[in-house]
Amino acid sequence: MMRVPTFCDSCLRGCGCVVFSKTPGTPGKDKTKNIMRDVRIRKLCLNICVGESGDRLTRAAKVLEQLTGQQPVFSKARYTVRSFGIRRNEKIAVHCTVRGARAEEILERGLKVREYELRRENFSDTGNFGFGIQEHIDLGIKYDPSIGIYGLDFYVVLGRPGYNVAYRRRKCGKVGYSHRLTKEDAMKWFQTKYDGIILPGKK
Repeated sequence: MMRVPTFCDSCLRGCGCVVFSKTPGTPGKDKTKNIMRDVRIRKLCLNICVGESGDRLTRAAKVLEQLTGQQPVFSKARYTVRSFGIRRNEKIAVHCTVRGARAEEILERGLKVREYELRRENFSDTGNFGFGIQEHIDLGIKYDPSIGIYGLDFYVVLGRPGYNVAYRRRKCGKVGYSHRLTKEDAMKWFQTKYDGIILPGKK
């Protein structure tokens, strides 16, 4: 906004001070169009938990590799649970992290399977959300009898420009409260970007 210098009353006596005043009729800056407030996808995490090591886990890794084009990572069990038949440090799941345009493409395919409908419970208080699908072939992957059918977990981490100050190695900082994402911000972004529907929670 343009400011025009004016002189106060005491300038008539030679004080020489200058007071800036706003020009009438000049439109103000629209703060709602701040690009630093834009919400974007920081990463998309895909997970398949088989519950056991062996051939089934290897086939699940092939599913993620076909979907993402990346090398997936195996996850190990933290505890020994005899009722589940798992041992500590045993590989029981496989996951993959996708970023950028590839993440948006896979997320679009996953939401299409869910018909762009999510529940309020799918969103966290920190502005992230997740959901699952029962069959990976719904994403457009051709069915392979040697692999079978697996379910898939999606988890989307949202953020704003400037979030990296909390994750960098040197001089790590904090993101201000006014800049952090909330559950309402994430739901509004989902409804606006994908024309999504928020279903009522289960009772």
